[in-house]
Amino acid sequence: EGPLADLCVEEDIGVITYFSLAAGFLTGKYRSNADTEGRAREGRVSKYLDDKGLRILAALDKVSAEAGAAPAEISLAWLLRKKGVTAPIASATNLSQLESLAKSATLALSNDAMALLDQAGA
Repeated sequence: EGPLADLCVEEDIGVITYFSLAAGFLTGKYRSNADTEGRAREGRVSKYLDDKGLRILAALDKVSAEAGAAPAEISLAWLLRKKGVTAPIASATNLSQLESLAKSATLALSNDAMALLDQAGA
């Protein structure tokens, strides 16, 4: 993000993103502090539960509904279309999650969907 991402694009340096799903936040699983209480990811996820994070979730929900895809799939597909991103790193704890994550590689997001997600995260 920001100047470092711009530099990588300018210098043609590929970026492999870490925590591509923001510790699970971008899956839509965590929508309030109550959703994180007592969970191992509580500290990592709670920082995203602010106005910006909720805007991002709302945009993800809209694009997910339009595309018929899970929020995690949309999030990774968005990342894959960003200049400079070589590959996002995401983890799965079961086969259905892995299959869902793999779908993101072939998911085509419209320019409108990309713009909506970009605006939400700005």
